[in-house]
Amino acid sequence: MTVKQISVFVENKPGQLSEFTKLLEKNNIDLRALSIADTEDFGILRVIVDDSYKTVCMLKEEGYVCSVTPVLAVEIPDRPGSLVKVLDALSDGGVNLEYTYAFLSRKKDSAFMIFRVADNARAIEVLNQNGIKPICQEELAEQFGD
Repeated sequence: MTVKQISVFVENKPGQLSEFTKLLEKNNIDLRALSIADTEDFGILRVIVDDSYKTVCMLKEEGYVCSVTPVLAVEIPDRPGSLVKVLDALSDGGVNLEYTYAFLSRKKDSAFMIFRVADNARAIEVLNQNGIKPICQEELAEQFGD
């Protein structure tokens, strides 16, 4: 019950994100979610896309260094306090978050959270025990009408 996140290393200089997104556009790749972590010299773009295989192949052909990481995706109600239940469940279950980010879908009143944890299996177990169902790549695609 994971989704594929692509991490892309880019130089931290003007225009790099624009160039990256132009490549996605040129190759008809739909960006679902984006997170950026940066240092003075480089950045890490973390993206969820509609076709991770096609994206990785294209990025490698274009000379980008990238990797694919399985991350958890959880649908939550789009209202104040919804994230608390998920975070409390993970915390109480001893699951530490490395990072997280959110995005909206076309589904009304829902938001999605991406969670990177050290042990996906343990996190999935904890979430399921608390009535929270992580979604897989195919279920995520359904949210966007793929």
